[in-house]
Amino acid sequence: MRFPPFAFLAGLGCMAVSFSLIRMTAAEVATAGSDFKVAALRTEYAVNPLGIDAAQPRLFWKIESTARGQKQTAWQILAASSEATLARDDGDLWDSGRVANDRTTFVSYGGKALVSSQTVFWKVRSWDRDGKPSAWSEPAHWTMGILTKEEWKASWIASPAATESLMLRGAFSVKPGLKRALVHATGLGQYELFFNGKKVSDDLLSPGWTNYNVTVLYNTHDVTALLRPGANAAGFVLGNGFYNLAHRDRFTKLTGSFGPLRAIMHLRLEYEDGTVEEVGTNDEWRFKSGPITVGHIFAGEDYDARLAPKGWAEPGFAAAKDWKRAVVLLRPAGQLRGHGVGSEPLRVIDVHKSVAAKTFSDGTVVHDFGQNASHMPRLRVSGPAGSIVRLTPSEVVHEDGTINRNTFDGKNRGNAWWQYTKATDGEEEWFPQFYYIGCRFLKVETFRDESELPHFVPAEDLKRRPTIAAVPRPGDPAKLPTVVSLEMAVVHAIAKPLGEFETSNPLLNRIRDLVRWAQRSNMVSVLSDCPHREKLGWIEQYHLNGPAIRYEYDVARIFTKGIRDMADGQTDDGLIPNIAPEFTVFKGTFRAAAEWGAAFFLVPWQQYEFTGDAGLLREYYPAMKRYFAWLEGRAKDDVLSDGLGDWFDVGPALAGPAQNTPPPVTASAFFYFDAKLMADTAALLGHADEAKEYATKAARILASYNRHFFKAESGTYATGSQAANSLPLVMGIAAPTERARVFSALVKDVEQRGYATTTGDVGFRYSLRALADNGRSDVIYKMVTQEDKPGYAYQLKQGATALTEAWDANLETSHNHFMLGQVTEWFYHDLAGIVSDPAAPGFKNTLIRPQPVPDLGWVKASYDSIHGPISVRWEQKGAQFSLDVSVPANATATVFVPARDGADVFEGGKAAADRPGVKFLRREGDHALYQVESGSYAFTSQR
Repeated sequence: MRFPPFAFLAGLGCMAVSFSLIRMTAAEVATAGSDFKVAALRTEYAVNPLGIDAAQPRLFWKIESTARGQKQTAWQILAASSEATLARDDGDLWDSGRVANDRTTFVSYGGKALVSSQTVFWKVRSWDRDGKPSAWSEPAHWTMGILTKEEWKASWIASPAATESLMLRGAFSVKPGLKRALVHATGLGQYELFFNGKKVSDDLLSPGWTNYNVTVLYNTHDVTALLRPGANAAGFVLGNGFYNLAHRDRFTKLTGSFGPLRAIMHLRLEYEDGTVEEVGTNDEWRFKSGPITVGHIFAGEDYDARLAPKGWAEPGFAAAKDWKRAVVLLRPAGQLRGHGVGSEPLRVIDVHKSVAAKTFSDGTVVHDFGQNASHMPRLRVSGPAGSIVRLTPSEVVHEDGTINRNTFDGKNRGNAWWQYTKATDGEEEWFPQFYYIGCRFLKVETFRDESELPHFVPAEDLKRRPTIAAVPRPGDPAKLPTVVSLEMAVVHAIAKPLGEFETSNPLLNRIRDLVRWAQRSNMVSVLSDCPHREKLGWIEQYHLNGPAIRYEYDVARIFTKGIRDMADGQTDDGLIPNIAPEFTVFKGTFRAAAEWGAAFFLVPWQQYEFTGDAGLLREYYPAMKRYFAWLEGRAKDDVLSDGLGDWFDVGPALAGPAQNTPPPVTASAFFYFDAKLMADTAALLGHADEAKEYATKAARILASYNRHFFKAESGTYATGSQAANSLPLVMGIAAPTERARVFSALVKDVEQRGYATTTGDVGFRYSLRALADNGRSDVIYKMVTQEDKPGYAYQLKQGATALTEAWDANLETSHNHFMLGQVTEWFYHDLAGIVSDPAAPGFKNTLIRPQPVPDLGWVKASYDSIHGPISVRWEQKGAQFSLDVSVPANATATVFVPARDGADVFEGGKAAADRPGVKFLRREGDHALYQVESGSYAFTSQR
C-alpha cells in the first residue's frame, strides 16, 4: 500500500474576532425576562467534548426566545478551572467581560493558556435587545487532549509477529482518593479498550479511518468510574480495519498493510491531594492472539469464543504461558490527533427485528429485517461448545428466497459473513467488534463443528440462480446450535438530525426516507460510497451531496475530517486524489478526475455557507492553491481533456461510465468553477491581489469553455444532454444573452423524455439547481415522482428501501448508495424554501423562498441551524396561499410570499406591512418580499 507524501499545512482554523469590552452600568443590573435565555453550549461543534487539541477552542451557543425581534446585543463568557469556581461566577481562566456584539458562533477562547488533559468549565450570559442581561446558562465543559508528542508518557506496543487480531493487557495500581482518571488512547487498525473488564465507551470501529502515514486519531475518555483503589487492569482488543487488508478466500476488495497491529495508552490519574500519576503502555504489557480468527473490513468477522480467556482484562488474571511480553515499536509516521480532526463516533443508533423468515430443507433460515441499512448482528445462541453459527448478509434475495449477493460485488470475488463459535454448552450472546455491512437479509447456517464448514465457494457458484437444491445434512440435530434470538443493530456516526420534512404527497415522504437510509448507512468516519462493496470515501459525494445531507444531519465534523483526509492525501505535485483516505491508488481519471477533486474547493465553501465557518477555507487555502496549479498544468487551451464525467447517467448501456456527456465537458466546467471559488475565497480571506488573479483566470477559462463547447445554432452545450446544459446554467458559464435558450433546451429535453432524467452522479444536482433556480420546480416534481422510468419512485416500485447506485435499481449494482441523493437539497432549499443568505452565511439571515408546485397541497419543514430552528409551513387551496414561518432569536429572514400583483398580503390577519417585526421590501415578479425579525409569523395571500 503506497501513499504520497504530504507537507502539513497549518492554518488558523477560525476567523479573527474583534471585541470591545464595556463596563456594566447600574441600569444593566435589571435582568432580561425568562423568555430570553442562553442554551445549547458547544465547543468545536460538540457538546462537552473530550480530547480538544486546539489551543484556542471555538465556542458556540444559541439564544432562545419566542418574542419577535429578540436578539443578543452583548455577551460574557466565564471559563473556570473547576465547577465550584464557575458556580461562584469566578472566571479564573477567562472572564471575557461584556462584549458588545451579537456573535454566538466561533468565538475563540481568549483566556489563560491551556494545558494537556485540562478540563475547562464555562458558561455564558447575553444581553437582550433592551440591554438587559439573561441569567447565566447551564454550565458546559471541554477537556483538552495531549497537545505535544513529547507529553505522551506511553509507547506504541505490539506483537513481534503478525496476528489476525490482538489482545493486550497491563496491570497498574490506583491509590485511595482518586479524583479523576483520564485516558488518551488508540489502536491500529481498530480498537476497543477495557478497564477492569468493562469497555470504556459505546463507540464502535475506533479510531476513524485516516491516511495513517500522516494522521492517526486517538480518543479521550473519562474512566474514573471504571477504576478502583488497589489493583486494576487495562486491556486492548485490536482488529485490522483498513490498516491491514490481507487477501482472503472471501470477498477482498483491496489488499495492503501499514504494519503490525499496535496500541498506545496514556492514563492520567489525578488525586484529591493534588498528586498526579501517569500510566502508559510499555514492554511490561502482555499480548495474545485474539479470538477474532478472521477480521477483515470486506470479508467479515469470525469469532471463536473459546479463544477469549475469561477475565483477561480484569485484575488478578493469571496470564498463561501463551501471553507474551509486548514489544515497543517506533511511533507510526502519522501525527497523533484528537477531537479537532476526528469525526463523530459510530454507535448503535437503532435496532431492526426480523419481519419475515423462510426456512429451507437443509436447515438454513433467511431472515428479512425489512430495511437495508448499515448493520451489525446481535446474536444469542445455545448449544454445544464448539458448534458454529454463520450469518451471511445480502441486500436482495432470489425468487426462491435464497440470498443474492450480486449487488455487493457484480464481479463475484467471494462471499463475506459473520461467524461465531461457542465456548460453552450454555447460552451465549455475541456482538461483533470490527465488521459492519449494509444489508437487509441474513442467511443463518448452523454447524456442529469446523468439519462441517463449507469450503471456499467458487466465484461462478455465486452467480444468480433460480433455485438451490437444499439437502438435509446427516448427524445428530442435538449437536447443532440453536439461535435463541437475532436482531440487527443499525450502526453509523452519531450525527445529530437537523431536518424535518413532510408533504401532502406520501410518495415524496417515502423518497426522503429512501435517501436518508442511504445517507445514514454511509455516515461512518468518512462519507462512504456504499456500506459493503467498497466503503471508500469517494470525494465527489462530499460536494454533490453536501447540501442535501447538511440539511438532514449535523455533519460539520464529518466534513471537517473529510477535508483533512483530502489534504493528507495531496501528492507532492498538488493532486487531490478521488478517494480520501486513499487506501488504494487507482489509475488515470479514477485517481485524478476534476469533477471529484472539486470537493476540495466546494466543501469548505459549503461549510462557510451553512455555518458561517471560514476556518476550513483559511486553513486549506494554500493546499487549494497547489491543487488548482496542478489542474492548470493539465489543461490545454484552458480545457481539461479527461475526467470521469457524469458517472452512472442514464443511457442505452448498463450504468457506469458517462454515456451522454463527454468527460471534458464536465471536467472543464468544474475547472472554471474552481477558479471562480478560488477568487471568492481569496477575496473573503483578504488576499485582494490573488482574488484578481484568480478572477482573471476564471474569465479566461470561461471564454475557452464557451468557445469549445457552446453551439450557437442550437443554443446548447456539447451533446445537448441534460448534464451538458445544466452545469453552464448553474455555474454562470452560459452568457446572459444565451441563458434562456439553454434553459429552454434543458426543459424541452426533460419533457420530451416523459419527465425522465438522463443525468448521473455529477449532472443530477446541477439539473435540479438549473430547473429550480429558474422557477421550474414543477418540472422537477414530475421528474422525481414518475414511477415508470428510472428514478426515485421507480426504485421504490422495485422494492428498494435505501437509495440504489443506479437509477434503475438493477441487480448488478449496489442497493445502498447515496451518491444520487441530491433531491433532499431540493426538498429543503426549494419546496420549503429554506436558504442561507449569501450575504449573511450560516443562516444568520435566511431567505425563505418556497416554490409551490400545482400538485402539492402543503409542505412543512424545519432546519435546526447553527443559530436555532427555522421552520416553514405552506398550504395552498385554490388561489389562497398561507405561509407560516419561524425564525430563531438573534437571526432574521427575508420572506418571499407568493402573491399576484396587486393582491394584499396579510400577517396574523392584518396588513403585513403594518405588523410588528415585519418590513415590506419590494415586489419581485409573483412575490412580495418582507424582512422579518426573529419570531413566528403567519402570512396569507392570493396567488
